[in-house]
Amino acid sequence: MAKKLMKGNEALGEAAVQAGCRYFFGYPITPQNEIPAYLARRLPEVGGVFLQAESEVAAINMVYGAAGAGARVLTSSSSPGISLKTEGISYIAGAQLPCVIVNIVRGGPGLGGIQPAQSDYFQATKGGGHGDYRLVVLAPSTVQELVDLTMEAFDIADAYRTPVMILGDGIIGQMMEPVEFNPPKGRDLPEKTWATTGAKGRKPNVVNSLHMAPEELEKHNLRLQAKYREIAEKETKCEMYQTEDAEIILVAYGTTARICKTVVQQLRKEGIKVGLIRPITLWPYPEKAFNEVIDTAKAFLTVEMSTGQMVEDVRLAVNGRKPVHFYGRTGGMIPTPQEIAEKVRELAGGVK
Repeated sequence: MAKKLMKGNEALGEAAVQAGCRYFFGYPITPQNEIPAYLARRLPEVGGVFLQAESEVAAINMVYGAAGAGARVLTSSSSPGISLKTEGISYIAGAQLPCVIVNIVRGGPGLGGIQPAQSDYFQATKGGGHGDYRLVVLAPSTVQELVDLTMEAFDIADAYRTPVMILGDGIIGQMMEPVEFNPPKGRDLPEKTWATTGAKGRKPNVVNSLHMAPEELEKHNLRLQAKYREIAEKETKCEMYQTEDAEIILVAYGTTARICKTVVQQLRKEGIKVGLIRPITLWPYPEKAFNEVIDTAKAFLTVEMSTGQMVEDVRLAVNGRKPVHFYGRTGGMIPTPQEIAEKVRELAGGVK
């Protein structure tokens, strides 16, 4: 298939359509507006439904309804909008419904600004809403990967009956790169016998997250946790970039990881042994990747467009075995290769 030059947000929309998504419910917010704008035109062409809801709260509850009927459904927003959706996301996770949620992150807190950020990491990976639940969180670093992971997200959601989040940022949503649309490797997806498709010839299906008896709610939560353990075992993804002999290991995801790759290439020419661990799944977090490099690594440097959020998971993965440092820019500011390289040089000088 020939490649096509597309903006990230629009490529995501097309990937969803080609993955079989036929319903979108959302509300406008920069910098993800090209997703609903694209799908407003595209979904009717394939017999789907685009609906701009009256609010983010309404949109996520419409997702609940469509997912409960067994449809492949998508919603997208940016940081403050995701905050409004969190109650509905918790309901969806509790009801074990598959759907895909996109967050093209902007600066915060509050209204913040429309520039790119990674300061929603805690919100995405630590629950965000109430209760003991998890989201599978996928973090693309290129527009092609955005396409591939969007398609895979729908399969993961259906395989485990769970909501999946695509966590991007304003850069990856707005940049243009050549992409091609290839279906993900086939999975044996279970039939949606639980869906509320009309009780014709069978007993009615009931979809809810309400368990009045504490014994029943505990059993439900334990079933969810068992599912999350299975997801962690089977779906964890990361990229190891020039880590075989690396003494300084950069850890970054999404757009920041692209910048860090440039730093690795630059500093390798200077004789500094630098590598990169790039988590692709932010949850489940690729903790085992750190075990592969812990013997040769002398220090880790986490780089984020935040004041420091993923660095906590890096510290947990390293577990005190080696020093973990942090460098970040926030509020929509983007760390430059020069800034990161200088920090690595400082660390390299200190660990010789």
